[in-house]
Amino acid sequence: MLFDFSFEDAKTKYKKLVAEIHRHDELYHTEDNPEISDAAYDQLRLELLELEEKFPQLVTDQSPSKTVGAKVASGFKTIRHAIPMLSLSNAFEDQDVIDFVGRVKKFLNIADSEPLSIVTEPKIDGLSCTLRYEHGKLLFAATRGDGAEGEDITENVKTIRDVPQTLPSDVPDILEVRGEIYMRKAEFLELNQHQESKGEKIFANPRNAAAGSVRQLDSNITKTRPLRFFGYALGEVSAPIADTQDGIRKKLKSFGFAQAEPIAVCENVDELLAYYHKVEVERPDLPYDIDGVVYKVDRLDLQERLGFVARAPRWATAHKFPAEQAVTILKDIKIQVGRTGALTPVAELEPITVGGVVVSRASLHNEDEIIRLDVRIGDHVVVQRSGDVIPKVVSVVFEKRLPNAANYIYPTTCPACGSHAVREEGEVVRRCTGGLICPAQAVERLKHFVSRNAFDIEGLGAKIIEEFYADGLIKTPADIFMIEVRDKGSLTPLRVREGWGDLSVKNLFASIEKRRSISLEKFIYALGIRQIGESTAKRLATTYETISKFITEMDAAQDKASDQYATLLNIEDIGASVANDLLDFFAEPHNKEVVSDLLEQITVTDYKPVRVSNSPVAGKTVVFTGSLVKMTRAEAKAKAESLGAKVAGSVSAKTDYVVAGEDAGSKLSKARELNLAVLSEDQWLELIG
Repeated sequence: MLFDFSFEDAKTKYKKLVAEIHRHDELYHTEDNPEISDAAYDQLRLELLELEEKFPQLVTDQSPSKTVGAKVASGFKTIRHAIPMLSLSNAFEDQDVIDFVGRVKKFLNIADSEPLSIVTEPKIDGLSCTLRYEHGKLLFAATRGDGAEGEDITENVKTIRDVPQTLPSDVPDILEVRGEIYMRKAEFLELNQHQESKGEKIFANPRNAAAGSVRQLDSNITKTRPLRFFGYALGEVSAPIADTQDGIRKKLKSFGFAQAEPIAVCENVDELLAYYHKVEVERPDLPYDIDGVVYKVDRLDLQERLGFVARAPRWATAHKFPAEQAVTILKDIKIQVGRTGALTPVAELEPITVGGVVVSRASLHNEDEIIRLDVRIGDHVVVQRSGDVIPKVVSVVFEKRLPNAANYIYPTTCPACGSHAVREEGEVVRRCTGGLICPAQAVERLKHFVSRNAFDIEGLGAKIIEEFYADGLIKTPADIFMIEVRDKGSLTPLRVREGWGDLSVKNLFASIEKRRSISLEKFIYALGIRQIGESTAKRLATTYETISKFITEMDAAQDKASDQYATLLNIEDIGASVANDLLDFFAEPHNKEVVSDLLEQITVTDYKPVRVSNSPVAGKTVVFTGSLVKMTRAEAKAKAESLGAKVAGSVSAKTDYVVAGEDAGSKLSKARELNLAVLSEDQWLELIG
């Protein structure tokens, strides 16, 4: 997709995409209620990446492509991963694969003509899982969760036939095996037939069936489900078992772990694409669902050099298969109101089976998309999906249009509160002006506030928030922490409400009490400020360290000629757009009142910077400028951050080191004006050892 519009239009489009993807992340990971298919979601990410590529000045670290998220279900203990479980970047076209290999070789300074061994394997459409063995015995099993911690599913995993309970005597003392829990197609169909005969839930696809089965609180139920496991990667190990990715797979196979087939080790792009198209042809005949293939740099030492970005390794990518399509009828267009007031159109479809899954809804994204498609109620439409519930409307079958089909008139009032819905000049999204009086926005903001990656209050799920809001028990975040006090004097205490009792009320109050202390970065994220995702919240916390300083600096930064505003813009990946949304939030008196009331109920702990022992640059601010010779710019930044340094995008009085390569320009000049420490590339390498 090519974008052919001005920078201002690009900025508007970028903000819209970021907000929309974050909304779908929350629907999928936090509420377990996705609105769109994998294909539609991937398309949004693809648009975002292409937009960032054409307008790199827009790039901010709140980009959804840099985050990993999944809700830890209530009822499960959590386990913190010794090594984070991240996601993968995606490739959709052959050119994307060519670009991936090119980026890897450029990062490693490998000539295009030189071979590079890359392991290829099917991308299993299942549930990611890690198994920890100590002294050859299975200690625990956990889901990926949010990448940092997951659900403890040990007892359930012990019922899976492909998971060894003990390993051979020659395994390392600590061995974490990572892979995918899945269900074979034939066994999935048998399970659904059994569920239907008993009048129980029918699963949409094998992936959902596997995920639902492994998350049962009763392992006896899991035991009846036909779950399987492929082990193909490692987490923490006390001693290496191989020096290549292919070697790891072969070793795991010798330990008793099943492997997905076919796999191959390729030396160039042509071999990778040949493998991809071979597996694409064989896909219908495989006994399990796959939605693409995965490419991984084979040598582990090269993987270590390449490292990671925010949500994915640089040394691997997933090459997705094209989405499947079908034709159905658009019955209606419903408007949903998000927590930022955005009005999003959702297509209500005549149910249709696409790729073995019955789908009945699809996002139409926005007003412009409806106009672009010229879609009307009653139309036959082509829908497209890949592996999940909700499809994307890709086109209209105009020859089947009814003679009386009328143009869809986009609403100018909010369906939730009746307030005027406006579309500002240059904006793609139409928004409700009702603010906090709009129940849709207030409720969604509260859901975000208590969500997994924010305050993470167990027992306050989406339905409970809606119930409490409707009954007037909570209207603002501070109200959550006053529920217990107010309940004691209530004529209708929680314990007498339907579905509640003494124990459930006690547990809820305990969950709320546990969250009266929260880290600065989670607090900032919980506020739900536009464009402030988890990564950006952490960068802000790293910079300001205390809540009082953060608020004081935001007040002072309202003056765009101030040092405080300059400091805000100097934070890596925070541009004027993100800064303005942040400052707009704190310029609104009502928002300041909400924050003030909240701080009377909770404690926000100071940010504690991670100090890397024996690192001479830990806590220092570094700016790279000019062309580096002995390593790429990306590798230099990654190394600096791994040593605890802060990498800034511009030079200021607070910069500790400016590393100047060849042809350094204005940044070097400014560094000399400010009399800062300027290092050559060799001096920098000597400093960091």
